[in-house]
This record gives sequence, C-alpha cells and structure tokens, in this order.
Amino acid sequence: MPAAARPRAALLPLLAALALAGCASADLDGQLAAANRDAAGFTGGKLALARTDAERTRMQAEADRLLATPLDQAGAVQLALAGSPALQAALAEHWSASASAAQGGRIANPMFSFERTRLGGELEIVRTLSFGLFELLTLPARAAVAERRVAASQLQLTAEVVRQITEVRQAWVRAVAARQNLAYATQVHDSAEASAELARRMQAVGNWNRLTRARQQLFYADAATQLALARQAELATREALVRALGLDTAQAARLQLPKRLPELPTQPVAPEAMAQAAPDTRLDLRLARARYDAAAAAQGLGRVGSVLDVELAGKRSSVWPEGAGHETGRGWGLGVRLPLFDFGGTRRDAMNAETLAAAQRLEATRRAAESQLRESQAAYRTAWALARHYRDEVVPLRRLMQEENQLRYNAMLIGVFELLQDAREQVRSVMAAIDTQQQFWLADAALQASLIGQPTGATLGAMPDVGGSDAQAH
Repeated sequence: MPAAARPRAALLPLLAALALAGCASADLDGQLAAANRDAAGFTGGKLALARTDAERTRMQAEADRLLATPLDQAGAVQLALAGSPALQAALAEHWSASASAAQGGRIANPMFSFERTRLGGELEIVRTLSFGLFELLTLPARAAVAERRVAASQLQLTAEVVRQITEVRQAWVRAVAARQNLAYATQVHDSAEASAELARRMQAVGNWNRLTRARQQLFYADAATQLALARQAELATREALVRALGLDTAQAARLQLPKRLPELPTQPVAPEAMAQAAPDTRLDLRLARARYDAAAAAQGLGRVGSVLDVELAGKRSSVWPEGAGHETGRGWGLGVRLPLFDFGGTRRDAMNAETLAAAQRLEATRRAAESQLRESQAAYRTAWALARHYRDEVVPLRRLMQEENQLRYNAMLIGVFELLQDAREQVRSVMAAIDTQQQFWLADAALQASLIGQPTGATLGAMPDVGGSDAQAH
C-alpha cells in the first residue's frame, strides 16, 4: 500500500470507533429496571412491557389468578401491571420517545454519489463519499445531549406509571366504599319500608292520622331515592375501577371486591418518616432538572451549529479518453455553508429562551413540590384523625343510644317508630364513618404519590352529617 494511502485507510476505523463510542442508546429493559427501582413501592418490581406472545400469555395467566379471589388494593395494582392496555401503551410510547431521543445522538449515514459523464468520445466516472464533518466532530457533545433526553424520558415514564397506579389505588378505594355504602343504604331502605307499612296499617285501624302516616311514607320515599343513588354510585365506581385496570367485559364480570375497606392504621405515618423523602429525589424535580440540563447542553452546541456547517467528501474519478486507456484521479472536497442570509440569530434566541424557561420551570417545580408535600401531609393526617374520631367516638355513641332506646322500647317508654328511627340514624353514622375511612385511604394514596414526586391533589371531601334526632320521625 502506498504511504499516502495508509493514513486514509487508518482514518476509517478511527471514524467508525468514534461514531460507535458517541452513540446514545435507548435500552428499554434498563429503563424499565430503573422505573421499578425508583417506584418500587408502586410497581413491586413487576413493571414490564409484553413484546411477545409468550409474555402476553404469562401476563394473562397472572390476571386470571388475581381475578379468582376478591381483589385487595395491592392485588388491584398487580392486575393493572399485568394487563392494563393503557399502561402497556404508555410503556410502548416511552420506548418510541426514548428511541427518538437517542437518535439525536447518532451521526448521519455518509452519502455516496455516482456520476457518469460522456463528452464526445471521452467517458468520465466520478464516485464521491461525503459526510458531515461538523456532525462527526460534535458527536460526543450531541450524544451527551441525547443521553440527557433519554434520562428525562425515563423519568417521565416513571412519573406516568406512578400516576396510573395511584389512579388504580384510588379507584379501588371508591369502589369498595361504594359497595359498603350500598349495603347500609339497603338496611336504611328496608327499615323505612317496614316503618311505612306499619304506618299504613296504623292508619287503617284508626290509630294514626294521614299526616303522621305521610311523614313515614316520605321518609320511605327518600330512603328509596338514596338506595337508587347508592346503587348507581356502586356501579359507576366499579366501572371506573374496571377502566383503570383495563379489564375486558369477561374479566369485569369476574371482578370480586372485598366487602369493606381496610382498617385504619394504628398510627399515621410520622412527619419524621415523611421528611426522609429528600426533595432532590422527587420525580418531578429530577425530571425538571434533566430537562434543564438537556436544554443547557443543546444551547451550547447550538451556538456553533447555528452558523457553521462543514461537509467533507472524498472523490475518485476515472476518465477514459477517446482511443486511450483510462486514467484515475483521487482527491477530496470541503463544503462550508456560508451565513449570508441567515446568521442563526433566531435559532440562538429560541435556544436561549428554551433554556431560560427550563431553568424557571425547575425553580417553579421546586417551590410547588414543597407546598404540595405539606398539603398532602396535612390532608393525610386530618383524614386519619377524622376517620378515627368517627370510628372511636361517633359510631360508639350512636350504638349506645340505640341500646338505650331498645331498653326504653322494652319498657314501653317509646314506640316502634322511634326505635326504627334510631336504628336508621345508627346506620347513617356507620355510613358516615365509611365516608371518612374512604377519605383517609384516598389521602393515603395521594400522599404516597406526593412523596415520590407525582402529586395528585389532596383535597378532602365534605364530611357527612351524623346529626338527626328522634323528632325527625314524628
């Protein structure tokens, strides 16, 4: 090999090694492993994308196993991970977005051109291999930008998974609470129906007037309305859970729920334990920081790229003059884009603005995170205190009143209508306790999401009225 050709031959492996070293990659399995690590309390390490028939069959078998028994909250999360099309779509979309982000860190393929020209009796063939010299020189910097964007995409995936799992947890709480409320609404309805029938008979024998009977009938009508609403709420919340889980019609028919919500924890999560969640580990802050780093790195690279573009080409030409043997020539060419009409100012302004916006968004996210965490903690502790108050104070007092009224009825100090009214009020207090228990478990799910950096709102609903008096029945 001629000495002049050896440097050119050695240059090709060097360029190939540089291109391979600088390429960013979208390792889906590694990113799913990172999501399982960052959100272990939500995924249990079971987040996976089913890409083959065997994987989909395995997930279907897991879903069938979970549907065979009443579904607790942890089981609902596992069922969503095993078969939710929305969650699988989010993983596939992340795979696409991550691959697109990684593509920005790769060098474009070289361009090969072939020219064949005949002039009179002379034939000329020119072969040209060209590539972007500036793209090659800036490949490490562009690969670093792409890696930052891939990392941001991975954090976005984790945040989306946390959001969907939080929705599943809260949908499960609402569905179980609605089922529990329906059972007690049925008791109230049955009690009111018995009272209305007794009032009708009392009027028939002349012991009651029409006004007294109308009051009992009106209460029965109201109880029937509340029962219909409770049935609709039970259906609506169950279907909301079905949608959150991504179940089909056959699976929805097999869905079984517990009869009641879990018991309250003995103590709420201590503020010290909540404080252990360092702000810098929150997903929202990490995502905002990753986007800022990517924008800042792209801005530095764009300052030069907005005005400079260089292309290097190697050429080999062969000429066959008329009546003579062919001649071969080699050479190279350099192309530079001249900034005559566009000096890149608009592109640089756009990149400056993007970096500034990312910096301000990072600061806004940091401030909002502190406020949202305080709000979630307060809502959680308030919901726990209210649920405990209803469980330990209101319901026992109502039970005591019912027992005392039972004794009064046995002593013929009150009538059957007063006893029935008291029983209805006792059931209402239990339904109110269920509502506060539901509020607590919703606040618990919201707090867990806020601690990891995906706040969902922590507003408590209106507390039910547990008043009422015996006078309401007469």
